[in-house]
Amino acid sequence: MIFTRADHERLNGILVEAARREVMPRFRKLAAGDIRDKSTPGDLVTEADEAAERLICAELARAFPGAVLVGEEATTRDPTLLDRLKDAELAFVIDPIDGTLNYASDLPLFAVMAAAIVKGETVAAAIHDPVIDDTALALRGEGAWLCGPNGETHDLRVGRTVPPLLAMSGMVGWAYFPEPLRSTIPARFPQFGQVSSLRCCGQEYRLAARGNCDFLLYGTLNPWDHAPGALLYNEAGGHARMLDGSDYRPGLPSTGLLCAPESESWRQIVSILAM
Repeated sequence: MIFTRADHERLNGILVEAARREVMPRFRKLAAGDIRDKSTPGDLVTEADEAAERLICAELARAFPGAVLVGEEATTRDPTLLDRLKDAELAFVIDPIDGTLNYASDLPLFAVMAAAIVKGETVAAAIHDPVIDDTALALRGEGAWLCGPNGETHDLRVGRTVPPLLAMSGMVGWAYFPEPLRSTIPARFPQFGQVSSLRCCGQEYRLAARGNCDFLLYGTLNPWDHAPGALLYNEAGGHARMLDGSDYRPGLPSTGLLCAPESESWRQIVSILAM
């Protein structure tokens, strides 16, 4: 099937509605009982995550009958949902609040995001910032752009000038790599200008797609975190690839995704951090 501009606008509208109705009214108003640990301490879910996912899934089911819906919270309850991504005619992966730890800590650095997937290939992405109320959007083959609350848009492009490694800034999710990389990656950070983390993939992808960050490196690749971001970054002119150089495809078992401005800097960074 073809995922059209009109479909994309509908997807964005659903995320914006969920942010306004379910996410922002609860921000900085969560009671202790509204926040719970999931699989591990620090892996949180809140009442806002669950309410936003319910709204998004209900609206997507109404707008796209028959589509497979893979939300982060639903997949926590039923991991077999991931098995349906590969062959679905149309599927959506949904992260109702990316950066839940920030959200639950009253830090205004989180995102509501989703991607449309056709036969295993990401075709559309939307990463909405509920605080600023704008959305980074990408459509396969048609570029990436930022859409503000008044409908005004402007194109997103990664940095046009690639700095030397010692001047580069990057975001690295090193704690999510298996050993020995989990231990060796941080020791290599001094070979770059600055390495940090926002604890929110969506905001990191938005930053990099605007050229305000030189590279991103991730270990665990949950599709609701990386299907939207990898497409956004590639459509903004960047080079997002798995550590073996292959294209990222959501739902396939894999570890390690590196985003860099172009292929040569990608090769340099991966040789330092992941070899």
